[in-house]
Amino acid sequence: MKHRIFKAALPALLFALLALPAAAALKEGDAAPDFNLKASLAGKDFNYSLKESLKKGPVVVYFYPSAYTGGCNIQAHSFAVNTEKFAAAGASIVGVSLDSIARLNVFSADPEYCAGKVAVASDAGGKVAKAFDLNVTDIPAGRKDTRGVEIDHARVERTTFIVTPDGKVAATVGDLTPAANVEKALEVVQALAKARATGTRL
Repeated sequence: MKHRIFKAALPALLFALLALPAAAALKEGDAAPDFNLKASLAGKDFNYSLKESLKKGPVVVYFYPSAYTGGCNIQAHSFAVNTEKFAAAGASIVGVSLDSIARLNVFSADPEYCAGKVAVASDAGGKVAKAFDLNVTDIPAGRKDTRGVEIDHARVERTTFIVTPDGKVAATVGDLTPAANVEKALEVVQALAKARATGTRL
């Protein structure tokens, strides 16, 4: 009986979770642009391919303004401590910013933030961010990060996309605090996992 109730309520739950558009960004049902970027995990750089990652399951692609800034530090830490929960739902995570790979090698290994658990990719020119219809803006000259190091790149608006193996955007999460952004992304991937387990069509 409980199973039938949950199955009946699931479409409404998914609708509520997925109706989270960020201004101008790609929305639910849109095709996610494929991309290949230099990325870093635990301080070591590698070539990241969205297409290859999608072969293993849904991918949480989260765009953030800059490594070592207040909100981005919170978001990276939140993703790191919840990595196992995302993995249990069959999803992987990749952060994307306009930081250089050198900055990301440090950030990805920092035990306070990515902690060697979250891959972060360098979209230095903002090409991928723009392909997802996100705004890229200049950071005022002289602005420094939380370490006191000057930020020498542009920033992208904080927006998270959940992309399913068919290459479609299942949800766009924006206009939330960094921690709430992670929580909502986790809710979405867990709902998708339950839908797959019960054979529910989205």
